[in-house]
Amino acid sequence: MKKSLIAMAAAITVTTIGVNSVSAATYKVQEGDSLWSISDNEGTTVDHLKELNNLSSDIILPNQTLALDAQEAEEIYTVKAGDSLWDIASTYNVTVKQLKKWNKLDGDTIHPGQELHIQGNNKVEENNNPQQKEEKDVSTQSEKSEPVQADNEPAGKEMTVTATAYTASCDGCSGVTATGIDLKKNPDQKVIAVDPKVIPLGSKVQVEGYGTAVAGDTGGAIKGKKIDLFMPAKSDATKFGVRSVKIKVLD
Repeated sequence: MKKSLIAMAAAITVTTIGVNSVSAATYKVQEGDSLWSISDNEGTTVDHLKELNNLSSDIILPNQTLALDAQEAEEIYTVKAGDSLWDIASTYNVTVKQLKKWNKLDGDTIHPGQELHIQGNNKVEENNNPQQKEEKDVSTQSEKSEPVQADNEPAGKEMTVTATAYTASCDGCSGVTATGIDLKKNPDQKVIAVDPKVIPLGSKVQVEGYGTAVAGDTGGAIKGKKIDLFMPAKSDATKFGVRSVKIKVLD
């Protein structure tokens, strides 16, 4: 009888744990997470997570909240005094164009008290993401213009930049980029370090001789029209040296 009670208690415990795991409707991204690791842990797919959260790339940021089911994939935001579409788009890791499309806005004007639909629960907590906060502070110096158009290269823009290469296998390197991509676990992923004031983080960029890459990292020496190409092998990165290459910001 005692053994039966113990077995029953264990079964209840296992069942409860299973229910809690399945019922979690959202997931907060941790340092080092990737869409693949999250989808594997949650029993879903990368494509499903990207569709549910309206992600155009595999880039995710620490403290970003991802919806795990359709009921959590939309949020209503009430506009506050001083808000702009850029502010809101930056907070939710979406674009101004997407906000305008979801809410059928013809212009950039919004009013306090107005409710905006946000598809894909991508909100990033600013207090725990100093880099994004710094970019937002710079971009909101002028409320009458969209900083992403004033500071960043628009989608489709072609330009020539100075390119160098780097690897994740250096001494003391964690291998995790500024946007949370683990390059040691994903050595085949094409990632470039950029100046976010020139090329927005998360953008897809066509790089001459390298292919289509994600702007997923930053660097202290990467300022202005400079990029750093990730290469798995240190010998390839050294051999690349310094070159002028043509790039095209795709989105």
